[in-house]
Amino acid sequence: MIFDTGGGSTQFTFGHGDAVDEQFSLNIGAVRLTAQHGLGGVLTPAQLGAALDAIAGEFSRLDGVPSPEALVGMGGAITNMTAVMHGLAVYDPEVVQGSVLSRAEVERQIELYRSRDVEARRQIVGLQPKRADVILAGACVVRTVMEKLGRDALSVSDRGLRHGLLVDRFS
Repeated sequence: MIFDTGGGSTQFTFGHGDAVDEQFSLNIGAVRLTAQHGLGGVLTPAQLGAALDAIAGEFSRLDGVPSPEALVGMGGAITNMTAVMHGLAVYDPEVVQGSVLSRAEVERQIELYRSRDVEARRQIVGLQPKRADVILAGACVVRTVMEKLGRDALSVSDRGLRHGLLVDRFS
């Protein structure tokens, strides 16, 4: 299963081998969640818990979905979280591509972002400053997807549609 979380939506593709079994998009993204749940600043643990519960409810489409054999995540939140994990002062797509992001690391970063305001988040090595206001919401989406699908880790893809089209066309 591959998912791509962005500012306005999250897309899911389920498949096996080179066959796509199901694709869908949910209008749940970091920008709306940040505004809706006040995730742009410092939160108390209780406020974060309430936001996580609400976000889990929005991803009910994943309830009962069997745990996939492999989980791949892509998009700005995931690649930024991976850059933070590696402490990349300068983004390096070759380091990010194929990294494994554990649920424990996602939880660590959620706490890191929850406890800082936007200005303090901008100082975190690896985090693109323009994402400082929405990174907590993005991390909450990643956590929720991993939890709903029963996965303790995901593989990170720094690649996107254009890469797939090139491979498909010129493989």
